[in-house]
Amino acid sequence: MRLTEQPSLYDDLEKKSVAELLRDINEEDKKVPLAIEKVLPDLTRLISAIEHQLRNGGRMFYLGCGTGGRLSVLDAIELPNTYGIDPEMIQCVLAGGVENLVLALEEREDDIDEGWRTLQERHVTPKDIVVGISASGTTPFVLAALRKCREHGIPTGSFVNNPDSPISAYADYPVEVITGPEFVTGSTRMKSGTAQKMVLNMLSTGAMIRLGKVYGNLMVDVKPSNEKLIRRCVTIVREATGESEEAAVAALEKCHYACKPAIVMLLRGVDENTAKRLLSQADGRVALALRAVID
Repeated sequence: MRLTEQPSLYDDLEKKSVAELLRDINEEDKKVPLAIEKVLPDLTRLISAIEHQLRNGGRMFYLGCGTGGRLSVLDAIELPNTYGIDPEMIQCVLAGGVENLVLALEEREDDIDEGWRTLQERHVTPKDIVVGISASGTTPFVLAALRKCREHGIPTGSFVNNPDSPISAYADYPVEVITGPEFVTGSTRMKSGTAQKMVLNMLSTGAMIRLGKVYGNLMVDVKPSNEKLIRRCVTIVREATGESEEAAVAALEKCHYACKPAIVMLLRGVDENTAKRLLSQADGRVALALRAVID
């Protein structure tokens, strides 16, 4: 029996008070970051592979079902606004389709054709990387698609919550976060889902930082798509440069509220076009642009 399906360490749950339930759930949740800590080297290898593919013009596809698949959609949705990336760069292949995110289509987990068919429709190539997500490590939808990827020379990663899983065997960069039995027996939306969310945060955030989407600790590629984010752009530029609000706003207005060129303009004392040229030569990395020689 898979660890995630083994009986809970707790019993008579219906007899517990709310305070007791919360205490025990919290105790189980504490185990998740410790389980992730054990596989940080595996996560490092996976994130490095993702960075390599994205840096060279490829895309990342999350591939999943159920809780893990839905969480991957939520992760990918946030990235274009937060880090200014093309929505095509990081995509999701969800059993039953992303358009059916709110429906419980658990029966689609057994479809061994849909995942690979969807990847083909999106013209997946060896330039891309496909990351399978499965608490059990055996989900047919994910396993079959990863097997096809291997046949076609497409790099793959995975993260699961059981050891020595079939899905790990078909991933070039497998990650197994062993969270153990769930608080409610077999309810992998709990600890397994929490681990999946934490790993997704690590994968996408780690890759975005490595691709130069962060300067210091600031998300300098944020899209100013609403009033809150416009204000955040001003704050980011001020924190990065130490300039006044008036100076930050003036620089941002010259470059349509793009933080990176505004920061370079203020710190290098150059105009918008020069700032953009320095950033282009530095592959979009603010720190490198600030050190670059001006021709």
